[in-house]
Amino acid sequence: QVQLVESGGGLVQTGGSLRLSCTASGRIFGQYGMGWFRQAPGKEREFVAAVSWSGLSRYYADSVEGRFTTSRDNAKNTVYLQMNSLTPEDTAVYHCVSPSKTYVIPRTTEVIDYWGKGTLVTVSS
Repeated sequence: QVQLVESGGGLVQTGGSLRLSCTASGRIFGQYGMGWFRQAPGKEREFVAAVSWSGLSRYYADSVEGRFTTSRDNAKNTVYLQMNSLTPEDTAVYHCVSPSKTYVIPRTTEVIDYWGKGTLVTVSS
């Protein structure tokens, strides 16, 4: 059974940084794209970032481009989301996501089969 477990959320002031981690288990990690979605209070889930199975290709939402960086360590079965220059608009529950098919980039919910429970990021003004 595939499991995705996030960590690293918390409370930070505007302009601060946080690094989220997501550790996966239950399959060969290096064959699957990984991604991050977030859901703010009263809003729909939105794509944040994704990384290919090799880690060589990365994709970002316009709202986080230049501030967030996603990466992965296949030896540790872990994907990361480094978040810098945070603003209150980044406050949300952040979910680690992945498809069930190999070699697919999880940029839309249609291709995502696995969701972590999420970790809360709160940015104070």
